[in-house]
Amino acid sequence: MLRLKGTLVSPFSFFAVFSIILASPTFLSVESYSHRHASTVGQLVLKHDRKLLTQTEHGEISAAIVTDGTKGPYHLQFITLEPNSVFLPVLLHANMVFFVHTGSGTLSWTDDDDMRDVNLRKGDVYRLPEGSAFYVQSSLEAEREKLRIYAIFTNAEDDIYEPSIGAYSSITDVVLGFDTRVLQTAFKVPEDLIEIMRASKPPAIIHAVQKEGKMLVEWQARLLKAFLGGNRDGFFHSINGKKTKKKMRAYNVLEADPDFENCNGWSLTVDRKDLHILKHSNIGLFMVNLTKGSMMAPHWNPRASEIAIVLQGQGMVRVVCSSNAKECECRDMRYRVREGDIFAVPRFHPMAQMSFNNDSFVFMGFSTLTTKRNHPQFLVGKKSALRIMDKQILALSFNVSNATIDQLLKPQRESVILDCTSCAEEEERLMMEEIERERKEEEEARRKEEEEEAKKRREEEEAKRKEEEEAQKRREEEEEARRREEEEEAKRREEEEARRREEEEEAKRREEKEARRREEKEEARRREEEEEARRREEEDARRREEEEGATRRETKKRREEEARREQEEAWKQEEERQRRAEEAAAKGWREREKQRGQPEEKETEEGGDEGPNRRRAAKKVWLI
Repeated sequence: MLRLKGTLVSPFSFFAVFSIILASPTFLSVESYSHRHASTVGQLVLKHDRKLLTQTEHGEISAAIVTDGTKGPYHLQFITLEPNSVFLPVLLHANMVFFVHTGSGTLSWTDDDDMRDVNLRKGDVYRLPEGSAFYVQSSLEAEREKLRIYAIFTNAEDDIYEPSIGAYSSITDVVLGFDTRVLQTAFKVPEDLIEIMRASKPPAIIHAVQKEGKMLVEWQARLLKAFLGGNRDGFFHSINGKKTKKKMRAYNVLEADPDFENCNGWSLTVDRKDLHILKHSNIGLFMVNLTKGSMMAPHWNPRASEIAIVLQGQGMVRVVCSSNAKECECRDMRYRVREGDIFAVPRFHPMAQMSFNNDSFVFMGFSTLTTKRNHPQFLVGKKSALRIMDKQILALSFNVSNATIDQLLKPQRESVILDCTSCAEEEERLMMEEIERERKEEEEARRKEEEEEAKKRREEEEAKRKEEEEAQKRREEEEEARRREEEEEAKRREEEEARRREEEEEAKRREEKEARRREEKEEARRREEEEEARRREEEDARRREEEEGATRRETKKRREEEARREQEEAWKQEEERQRRAEEAAAKGWREREKQRGQPEEKETEEGGDEGPNRRRAAKKVWLI
């Protein structure tokens, strides 16, 4: 049985109703449609859409990213530990503000040079600063209730969680990231122990008592002590049943007085003014418990956005968008949420949360605060923001009379949380109508789109058919043109072939004629050459004959000349012989005459003139 501020809820009745609703096709359809837009803009994350980070037999951690439309996204984690389990030490990279949903346990964390412990119970709220190391151990109680912690991570008053580095890192990963030699020197332990520790790295969530626990505990103790410095044995004292010196107490929202409470439910807010540990954080907390058939009156937050988690039951959430915002950026939303779902409402967005007639609606959440304290502005009831405004101005704003404004504001005497029987059901009905209208609009749009698509397809098919017909016609025309071209080409080839044959025959005839002409010319040339050869031979013969005749004549002449010279030589010799003979005769005669006397000499002289003449006459005759 879960009891929150006087509201008693039977687990059987809750789960029975939940199972019936969950099994309903209508619920699945509603969930599908009602969550669509909110999920798209990041303002709604269903339980089954969380991202699972770690899961062991001793617990699990899941995460969700939510945006409020102005800042963010915001990183939330849901840590669940089985009884007597340990979430091993991690180093925080961001401020962590968390709420304990169920179970109990111990939170141990570093504060400067000291280790602090905080006992955790259902309803506790706590904050850990960035840079601190912490671990959590769940208690082993008779109820064996799981320890469930819902946490949000931010960096500073004017900053948010940086997702690139993660919310935290394992102390084991931080330490074992160093080389073995560095760790051996730092811990003053043998190298084989470091290697054993590297080989036996545990998961993020383990059982509090390990079978090989002694070695692991000693290793973790040395690791945390070396990392944090000083006396850091609180974690392992807690495991062994010992208690640390310094104990702190967390703020518990279930024990605090609510800000507002009536028969319809109660609400509580916690910020830096109420809780010292939230002083340097930009995160506050709130919790709302609506009884059956109730409503958190329409209101808006001027200085804070809300990120809520449904703790129990289910309800309807109505968020109104500013009228001057673009529909693509902001739109009115209705959606139904159930246990484990997360929804965010940006600041300045009017909202209302409603419970169903058959179930309560309990949710808590984190508010993103500015430097000033947030005061929700309600539209109805005693604390209505409209009551303090001038009625005449309001009448002008609504374009009604002052009496109408009085009739609007005076009847409601309650405030904050109102009785609203069947309001959630009405919202659901309207949501269903909107869903049905949207479905019809979508179907109509889809039908029109399909019709347009069908028309487009028909047009495309018609165009395609025409195009195919035109293409077929073009192909036939092209085929006919190609056939004609082929026929013309064949005819042209035949003509060319005939012409080629004629040309070849003509060429052949020309060649034959040319051959005959060449043969005739060759024959004529041959005959001419023969004639020329014969003529040359005749000329050569004649020349040879003439040369021979000339040679013979020359020879004859030479011979005759030689004969003449010889004859002349002979004559000369003869004449010389005759002269000598005559001289010898004359000499002899003279001698004889001299011996005979003078008369004879005279006859010799007279007779001497006849000798030469006689020789010349004889020579002339010889030559002739």
